Amino acid sequence: MNNAIDEAMAGYCKNVVVELLPENKVRVTDDGRGIPVEKHPQTKKSTLETVMTKLHAGGKFGGEGYKISGGLHGVGVSVVNALSVWMRAEVFRDGKTWIQEYKRGKPLGPVKANGKSNKTGTVITFQPDPEVFAEIVWNWNEIVDYLRQQAYLTKGVNIKIFDKREVLNEKDLHKEKRVGFCFDGGIVSYIKFLNRGKEAKNFRPFYVEKTANDVYIEISLQYVEGLKEHLYAFANNIFTTEGGMHVTGFRTALTRVLNDYGKKNGLIKEKNGGSLTSDDVSEGLTAVVSVKLKNPQFEGQTKAKLGNSEVRGIVLTVMSEGLSEYLEKNPNDAKAIIGKCLISAQARLAAQAAKQAVIRKGALEGMTLPGKLADCSSRDAEKCELYIVEGDSAGGSAKQGRNRNFQAILPLRGKILNVEKARIDKMLMSQEIKNLIIAMGTGVGDQANIDKMRYHRIIIMTDADVDGSHIRTLLLTFFYRNFEEIIKRGYLYIAQPPLYRIQKGKEVLYAYNDEDKNEIVEEFLSDSKKDKKTKIEITDEAIKTGGVNIQRYKGLGEMNPSQLWETTMDPQNRVMYQMKIKDAAEADKIFNILMGSEVEPRKRFIQTEARSVVNLDV
Repeated sequence: MNNAIDEAMAGYCKNVVVELLPENKVRVTDDGRGIPVEKHPQTKKSTLETVMTKLHAGGKFGGEGYKISGGLHGVGVSVVNALSVWMRAEVFRDGKTWIQEYKRGKPLGPVKANGKSNKTGTVITFQPDPEVFAEIVWNWNEIVDYLRQQAYLTKGVNIKIFDKREVLNEKDLHKEKRVGFCFDGGIVSYIKFLNRGKEAKNFRPFYVEKTANDVYIEISLQYVEGLKEHLYAFANNIFTTEGGMHVTGFRTALTRVLNDYGKKNGLIKEKNGGSLTSDDVSEGLTAVVSVKLKNPQFEGQTKAKLGNSEVRGIVLTVMSEGLSEYLEKNPNDAKAIIGKCLISAQARLAAQAAKQAVIRKGALEGMTLPGKLADCSSRDAEKCELYIVEGDSAGGSAKQGRNRNFQAILPLRGKILNVEKARIDKMLMSQEIKNLIIAMGTGVGDQANIDKMRYHRIIIMTDADVDGSHIRTLLLTFFYRNFEEIIKRGYLYIAQPPLYRIQKGKEVLYAYNDEDKNEIVEEFLSDSKKDKKTKIEITDEAIKTGGVNIQRYKGLGEMNPSQLWETTMDPQNRVMYQMKIKDAAEADKIFNILMGSEVEPRKRFIQTEARSVVNLDV
């Protein structure tokens, strides 16, 4: 796929087709120039065979190298070939069709011409090697998301994907899934996609496109009503998750231009706190920064950060010129953007005092921990757990039932503030939230340090009812919006207390859902029947006759300490969900819809999804 996109970026490819086939095979087809087939001057073999079997060959051989190319690790299709039990390369070039097949990276024969063709392009079909990969499952959603992103970044390229894994004959054609992408708007369309359902401040997204010193630069941004920043940076279509010089140049230009325009037009005044900071201009910002250059220098093999120092100045200049022109031509949008940033600046000043108050009271400053916190005796954060429980009743049971060595308990009173709708200064007025931050020991906001976490497992333990689900969702919103790094490190969990206690005689079992309950009851009833072959009907009469007692827990407080330990807190028996962020953009969208201030998107979501919901907060 990267090779096809390289052809598209070079202007030679307009269409790419990806097909997931039976037996885990994948076929990628492009209408680019086709991999060269003539004899390679160094290897004395066909360039096609060289590219497919030699490391670091690729499009750099044969005098037809790309000015710009992606690829993630620099070893390309030869590694895919080596890790495939079978691969087939089909090239349309020079008026002919050329074919070569391989087994675990080795050619099964020479490159051969196989008839005439008046088209150009490359078709690669491969089958991952089950001796290398213990489990082979292609994730449709992840592939679709990746291809959508590539289509946004390469405007005008037409990308189609077909899922034919269950199509074994013509009768199965209805099982085929297909999706297509083509965005003439490029990254402006990407911005609109990321901000769908959100209230935009500048209705017309900013966009600049320019080539300077052989570096192609595309930047688009839009501000929305919200507190979180979403910045997606790419170098040669590779997602640079840790940013780099292109991001540094972008941020510097953004802060400088907004300050210059605001002061020049009387929107920013010294008496209101002076200049905007980088943090002020990042709140509610959605931006895509894409650069394409000939010799990218990435830091690390996974290419997470762009290191070309010259790119910083080039991006800064292009961004500054483009944004200055945009603000001058769109004064209403400019006023809305700077107004949004000024509110962020005012909140920053108000929040500084609140954050300092939390830090001053924090345990790391030698002060006492929250009074309601029942701390553990261990100081090894990797072993320590903090249970956030709902109410004093459940807190009492948890405190008595826990292992005091490594388990701490923090009861919450009622429902915490919905932080989706609140800035940090208002958030820190909540005593329950302050207690939680102090207990974790991390600090908050720009002074947060997750390395100082006092517990490496934060476990949300609430009742299995509507109120418990709401409290759990409020806590998840709090962590996602203010401590996303805690989730990324895998420190956040949700406890799964049982719904039922089922007893027959001296034997007691716990059920976590209705299906578990029915299985346990059926097992108990069948044990009491002489005729084991007769089908068991679970009725109230049968349960009573069978001597089975079923207790439905309404809340954690109904469990005695030993039951709570045995079912929900004992590492040997307990069931917990570990929170993960698989798709940050989708997670942000869901939090915004469900917890934001706009009613209509939430209403539409509930109407659409109500029938299929199982675990809304998971």
